[in-house]
Amino acid sequence: MPEVVTTTPGLYPLPDWAKDELSDLKGHQKADLIDGTEGEAVQDAYGRVRSEYVERQQDAGLDRIVEGQGRWDDMIAHPLAVADAVETRGIVRYYDNNNFYREPVVTDDLEATGDVAAELESAGEQVEEGLQAVLPGPYSLADLATDEHYGDDAEFLEAVADFLAAEIAEFPDVETLFLLEPSLVENAPDDGEDARASEAIDAVADAADAEVVAHTYWGALEEKVYAHLMDADVDAIGFDFVADHEANLYNISEYGTKSDVALGLVDGQNTRVEDPGTIAERIDWVDENTPGSDFETVYATINTETFYLPVNRFEEKLDALAAVTEEVIEA
Repeated sequence: MPEVVTTTPGLYPLPDWAKDELSDLKGHQKADLIDGTEGEAVQDAYGRVRSEYVERQQDAGLDRIVEGQGRWDDMIAHPLAVADAVETRGIVRYYDNNNFYREPVVTDDLEATGDVAAELESAGEQVEEGLQAVLPGPYSLADLATDEHYGDDAEFLEAVADFLAAEIAEFPDVETLFLLEPSLVENAPDDGEDARASEAIDAVADAADAEVVAHTYWGALEEKVYAHLMDADVDAIGFDFVADHEANLYNISEYGTKSDVALGLVDGQNTRVEDPGTIAERIDWVDENTPGSDFETVYATINTETFYLPVNRFEEKLDALAAVTEEVIEA
């Protein structure tokens, strides 16, 4: 049986008290969203949100602790939304769901801001071990943005990868880094672009002094995209076993995977709470149905970001997920 490490891909729902307080402090207009220049009162509120997130994960008993990204108004586009070389313009749909983010338009050379590193530094003050960073993967971040500076898709993707690598260089010590890559599923790269996407992920992963997981979700990767992703030097690839377990199982069985694997086993968009036994059974199912794989580590996780969930259901899912290690050991 592999080691089971319980974790999440972050982007947690804001507590009700924070929604009320931040609504009063920030207002309700697009111009009031986070741009990296928020005042002391807003910073203090988000600091308390972050502290609450960390404490809640520690109380649940998760193995990896994330900052929670409560401050990310623009979901995984946040790192660009606070960059000096980026203008945020109209509101656009976040993939095919009912959430929206500000369109980040790159108008100059991208340079690291240290924004995510500062959030991790703050979270790290409460975490002795098991701190985990979360970033968008380069393909997804480039896919969500508009380029008005680099002028070439390949050059833009490389610039976004360099930008993320520079952000990582400012990180404190973390044990794992989740690179979220939903666009690899939702807007799969074409021929040629798929290889470049893998090279960009490889470049970002190379900058991290941590275990790196390229986490994909909202379905399964097309076969060729998956084959190219296997070329990236990451420690694990993440699979969404909620949205499409058969196609993900096929990719693993047909093309293999890394020695470690991340399994999205808990539904981040549905309020029905899975019990620990069910989550453990799903781990066993994947293990039993991939006889050619001998996983060293299984990152048991929620399949998507979790800001879609009501806070009470989100917390119940954290508790169920954290209990999985014990369930697996007892099995």
